[in-house]
Amino acid sequence: MPSLNTNLYLFLENLLFLVASTSFFVFVGWGWRHLKPMSLPEPLPGWFKIWFGTVQVLGGLLPLPVMLLWGVLWGSDTYGTLRERTLSVLLSYYLMLGLQILFESLTLRRYQSVVWVMVPYLYLPYRIWQLYEGLILLGSEAELMWVRYFLILQIVVWTVNYALDVSQLPRLFRWALQDNSEAVAIEQ
Repeated sequence: MPSLNTNLYLFLENLLFLVASTSFFVFVGWGWRHLKPMSLPEPLPGWFKIWFGTVQVLGGLLPLPVMLLWGVLWGSDTYGTLRERTLSVLLSYYLMLGLQILFESLTLRRYQSVVWVMVPYLYLPYRIWQLYEGLILLGSEAELMWVRYFLILQIVVWTVNYALDVSQLPRLFRWALQDNSEAVAIEQ
């Protein structure tokens, strides 16, 4: 019965986040509807491929074997609760990751909306929260030590990703850089 409560809790939490974030995107999209269409700045910097590939591998592909091994195949507990908790945490993670990708795709490619920039700024903190919450839900059982280490790695990956996203705001919005000598001349 505890796993049913955990699954219901995670479902309701994700549903609440989905409704709140979707409402926010609709509201902001409506408010920004007259802005010019959004497109990615070209050319992309050389480090972008490395960053994007690393996030795809560590955040998108690596959780799959962890979920399959610790959530489906392995587990020594009689009732399967450790496997169920692992599976619940990682399925919830994948659900929200998939929804983020869907929202980014819709807002950038289909609607060409500047709302695209806002999607990771809502989803990434929530993902970090999900991973932290997963650490709590998994508990301190020795059988799940590697899953806990994995979740900590994911928290680090997504936190660094968030920092890189924030650092790219000037580039995404094509904010012009002002030369410091011009700024000093203007102040005088």
